Amino acid sequence: MAERSFSSEVGKLRLGAGEEFRGEGILAVTKALLQAGVAYVAGYQGAPISHLMDVLTDANDILEDLGVHFEHSASEATATATLAASVHYPLRGAVTFKSTVGTNVASDALANLASGGVTGGAMLIVGEDYGEGSSIMQERSHAFAMKSQVWLLDPRPNLPSIVAMVEQGFELSEATRTPVMLELRIRACHVHGSFIAKDNLRPAFTLKEAIEQPRRDVNRIVLPPASFLHEQEKVAERWPAAQKFIVEHGLNERFAEHAQDFGIVLQGGMYNAVIRALQLLDLCDPYGESQVPLYVLNVTYPLVDDELRGFCEGKRGVLLVEEGQPAFIEQNIDSILRKSDSPTRVHGKDMLPMAGELTGAIMLKGVVRFLRRYAPQWLEGKPLPAAAQTAMPAVVVQAARDRSAALPGADAPAREAILQQADPHIHARPPSFCTGCPERPIFTALKLVERELGKHHVSADIGCHLFSILPPFDIGATTMGYGLGWAGAAALNSRDTARRTLSFMGDGGFWHNGLTSGVGNAVFNRTDNVLVVVDNSYSAATGGQDLLSSKALNPLRSTRHGIEQAVRGVGVNWVRSISRTYDVAGMRDTFREALTTTEAGPKVIVASSECMLNRQRREKPAARARADAGERTVRERFGVDPDTCTGDHSCIRLSGCPSLSIRDNPDPLRRDPVATVLDSCVGCGLCGEVSHAAVLCPSFHRASIVSNPGGWDRFRARLGNWLVQWLSRRGQARLKAVHG
Repeated sequence: MAERSFSSEVGKLRLGAGEEFRGEGILAVTKALLQAGVAYVAGYQGAPISHLMDVLTDANDILEDLGVHFEHSASEATATATLAASVHYPLRGAVTFKSTVGTNVASDALANLASGGVTGGAMLIVGEDYGEGSSIMQERSHAFAMKSQVWLLDPRPNLPSIVAMVEQGFELSEATRTPVMLELRIRACHVHGSFIAKDNLRPAFTLKEAIEQPRRDVNRIVLPPASFLHEQEKVAERWPAAQKFIVEHGLNERFAEHAQDFGIVLQGGMYNAVIRALQLLDLCDPYGESQVPLYVLNVTYPLVDDELRGFCEGKRGVLLVEEGQPAFIEQNIDSILRKSDSPTRVHGKDMLPMAGELTGAIMLKGVVRFLRRYAPQWLEGKPLPAAAQTAMPAVVVQAARDRSAALPGADAPAREAILQQADPHIHARPPSFCTGCPERPIFTALKLVERELGKHHVSADIGCHLFSILPPFDIGATTMGYGLGWAGAAALNSRDTARRTLSFMGDGGFWHNGLTSGVGNAVFNRTDNVLVVVDNSYSAATGGQDLLSSKALNPLRSTRHGIEQAVRGVGVNWVRSISRTYDVAGMRDTFREALTTTEAGPKVIVASSECMLNRQRREKPAARARADAGERTVRERFGVDPDTCTGDHSCIRLSGCPSLSIRDNPDPLRRDPVATVLDSCVGCGLCGEVSHAAVLCPSFHRASIVSNPGGWDRFRARLGNWLVQWLSRRGQARLKAVHG
């Protein structure tokens, strides 16, 4: 059950020639693939490209009508290897995944695909997860394009440009026998707009024809001596062919080219940010008519030497807008211009930060710096936007000093960018588990075990459970990649100690590559350590997509394959399955057993409970519909008795649930605030379970909120109210008797 359904929007994919398409970037990419006659699509979900997989799933009927094969790949490497269908056959294929973590996983397949080359168009649509909204280490896809000689497309973030680049990307791939990579930043994925549609095309060459008429060209297979010739072919044939295609089809764009003796060279994906900065300086109108020459690199690799030199001719200097580091494009442009003895000065990281997202404010400051040098008269007497001011309040500078000092080797613009982004008035808001998350009690139980057995080294993995490294749990020492949780503790497998390490892995990471890289490796090397597989029934961290062990039946995929069965299949004998992670006492006891048992060999705990977000997405609409229809509906939630609560707040420290908070103590003789449960409570029961398992106060109670109550419900409510009032009167009478 994906995070979002596109079932109501996928009908737009049937639009024909001349009709106007209006919608989101992700949907437009899918439409472009169909217009380009794609034969097969595969991929692995991951932000900011997850929704593309969801769109393709919801559009499966349309894909089947066109003869397009679609697969959810087991990993990014699986997806990229799928493009092997385009090596010998004129089949257009596309795969999609998150970069750069996905590109890392796919790099081996990508290198082999690029080496032998392709016959049909092969496109990798990567979600460039770089910048302030990212959830991963900060790297860029550009290095992979350079390493494997794959052409990198970075279109202007508007629907016509994105759609055109998808269609022309396939043509570029076929013209050069080279895969192409189309990178889409998060804003491009979700930008809204319109374009004039074309008819969808059935694949000119079908999968059936490929299967029934097999072909092979040994020169396209990566084996010596062909592999040595592939490298020469890339440089002598494919590269010049790519540059020729880029020029002849105008993939890169130039605006106001000869308007000034200076200009801006920019990545296509940075176009909107640059235009906005120029608009704020009254140097561009709302329609993009710029007074500053712009050279937009919709293809950032390879660069076209002659085209670049032509733009720079007669210009004193150009500002290169390249987001992130290393400065691949800046170094390339410098090399091209210096080799041609061009006098044009290239500015880039001297005007803009070396690292970090080029936000609107940072972009504006960089453009102002550039204009102060080459056109200061444009800024004289002009009130600049607040974001363009270089001076900063002393309190902000002081608050950011520690962050700035953390990069002692950074250049001045990079350090200044850190200072500029600091705001001491904004409190840190680290990510955390959702209300009712079934993974929260797992770490609550582990905290309780730590009280008995002491702390253990914990190797974390990619997924929601990674939030355990933050307060209030503070559990987890390292994370090495998706499905590599147990591998991250592989070296810590010593016979010199009885203490064991703990590793965590989600069900998504388990099926991604954890079964082999983690479990299989541990079995083979006879580890005596412990793995916890957090099974929440979905690939929850990427949007709630189904996977092999999902409990729900999926009409398109095979599910309900147990993790315990898979683990035992590769040789693990000690396996414990917990079917309800909210049983904190049971989780605690299982942890204790795994960490103290004398049985040798790898130990695996499969802790299963459904992702609360997906559960609420399913149950809330159904409950609302029943209530609206007049049916009896019950919702569970918990509360705290303020008279019983001691104000110890161990419940908050041990669970960290967002629905747990504090409020003033109603007892005037007690000063400590008491715990309280907010309306966001989903009734998971963790707070009560913690109180029981940790032997805390018995102040928690469970209440049933009934919509459309029946006669029995009303009778019980009246009886309960009468009993409460009766007991209250008796208590007051006793107090009155005591006090005379």
